[in-house]
Amino acid sequence: MARRLYKSRILGLALGFFCVAAAMQPLQPPAWLWGFMLFNAFAWPHLAYQWARRSRVPFRGEHRNLLVDSFLGGFWVGAMHFNPLPTTTTLAMMAMNNIAIGGVRFFLAGSLAQALGIGVSLLLFSPLFIAETSQLQVYACLPMLTLYPLALGYICYQQACVLAGHKRELLALSRTDSLSGLLNHGAWKDQLEVEFQRCRRQQQGGAIALIDIDHFKVINDTYGHVAGDIVLRQLSKILRQNLRVSDQIGRYGGDEFCVILPDVPLEQAAQLMEGLRTRFGALGYEQNPALQVSLSIGLAAFDPEYSDAVNWLDDADQALYEAKTTGRNKVSCRPGDVPSRVLLNSLH
Repeated sequence: MARRLYKSRILGLALGFFCVAAAMQPLQPPAWLWGFMLFNAFAWPHLAYQWARRSRVPFRGEHRNLLVDSFLGGFWVGAMHFNPLPTTTTLAMMAMNNIAIGGVRFFLAGSLAQALGIGVSLLLFSPLFIAETSQLQVYACLPMLTLYPLALGYICYQQACVLAGHKRELLALSRTDSLSGLLNHGAWKDQLEVEFQRCRRQQQGGAIALIDIDHFKVINDTYGHVAGDIVLRQLSKILRQNLRVSDQIGRYGGDEFCVILPDVPLEQAAQLMEGLRTRFGALGYEQNPALQVSLSIGLAAFDPEYSDAVNWLDDADQALYEAKTTGRNKVSCRPGDVPSRVLLNSLH
């Protein structure tokens, strides 16, 4: 924030100098006031930036600088004896700046600082009101009225782009499992609902797979949770490397993973999962050479009779339960017993 406002403060105060100087010149101000005007226009922006950077909380430091800007703006309004156009230009540009940075609450705080600045100037100078604005003063105010709003608008646009990028990143993080980098439980179930509706609408099939790492608790207890995390990452890597971009892969929870395979017949899905199971089981682990890991996989094909996506998921869960209760390290399907044929084909 301090870096962004640094450039706009340099521009705004430089333009404001000509606006204020044109209003002050007919009043024949003393030399010290000219010096203070030059300091405010050309030295203060750099001091304000360094002050904010060295603050414990730069964001709050910049808010303090903005209140100082408002105070000084009010001071020059009183010093100009409320010359209409320079006064309106000064107050309006600062009000626009404050409300763009901090909303209505900060706008009110800035207005209070401006009023305080006006009060100080009235104590130092005669309280007069100059009702006319000369042609020179009009021209001196035009750059401030045109260039500064453009600069502030561009800064706001940049901020909106940054916030939009952060929003996209946060959305991705909210849908991603931090360990595996895959979709998390909720995001994958959202994708399952989308795929279920697509299958019903287009009368096309597909399959889903639930994948469980066998005896994962024993792995954690025997080799430690670091080894368990390595196993989870290895499985995530193999899934990403061997599945299509269109396949939706997620971590269902703990040691369970889930895959949506659009437009893939059950037999082909079983063959694919069998290949994954074999490759994963053949992996070695340098840190723990004795570690052997296997997978149990439950597959379910889309059935037009399903009333909702939960039925589809239940069938995959039942298939996974069958794989785990009949020996583990295997692929089980709903409906039918496809893996035996797949296994024979893969041996050939």
